[in-house]
Parts: sequence; structure tokens; C-alpha cells
Amino acid sequence: MDLPIGPIDHVAYPVADLPAMVGFLSRVLGARCTREPYRIDGAVAVQQVEVGDALLSLHRHGNGIDLAAPAAAPGCLDICFRWNAPIGTAVAHLAAVGVAVVEGPVPRRSATGEPGQSVYFRDPDGNLVELMSTLS
Repeated sequence: MDLPIGPIDHVAYPVADLPAMVGFLSRVLGARCTREPYRIDGAVAVQQVEVGDALLSLHRHGNGIDLAAPAAAPGCLDICFRWNAPIGTAVAHLAAVGVAVVEGPVPRRSATGEPGQSVYFRDPDGNLVELMSTLS
């Protein structure tokens, strides 16, 4: 059955320390805060950031919003971003911003089946973040 489903709109990302994660994602992935944060009782509960064409909704863990997966907690995410340059530039960038590579470059296949290479690293909560390039 062919349904009219498009690309993922956003990913909810539970985080332990919202300002620290925003800072990390800004420094490492160029994240931009382009929308006003969602507040509960004056405290920031959710901050949306744009990373490339992706939108991440960073949810402060324990923010009182019940509409979440039952096991959603900091460190539960494994996410991949496309790197639109050769993978060596991603490795060099991570080194320049002081982020240790956990694995890679290693061969991988993209969602569209293209051969590529990936590098993996961890964010402050221990989430696994992958940068994948299909460019040589």
C-alpha cells in the first residue's frame, strides 16, 4: 500500500541538561535555535534546534510532558545525520572541536542504498551520533 508519508518531521530527544546539550549540538553539529522554547511554569521544557535539514525537539528529562515513550530517557538515542562532504572532513571537524570518534570511518549503506562511510561519537548524555557520507 502506498501511503502519502513524507520524511520524518522531527525527533524528540530527551536530555539531562538542556543548555549543555544545546551548546554541544551548536558547537559540534552547527545546531541553530530558531524557535522560542516551550516553557512550563517559566522553566524551559523543550527547545527545538535545527541541525542541517533536521529538527530536533530537545526535551528536558522530567519536564512534566506525558506525551513521550515510556522508556524515553537521556542516552536512549542512536541517530544518524548525513554529512554532505567526504567523511575525512567530518573526522577532521570532530577532532577540531574536541570530540572523540568512537568508531570509524567504517563502510555503511545509506537509507537509499548508496555505499558510504560513517563515523560515530557520543554526545554529553551518551547518545550515539553517526555522521554518514556517500561522497568520496
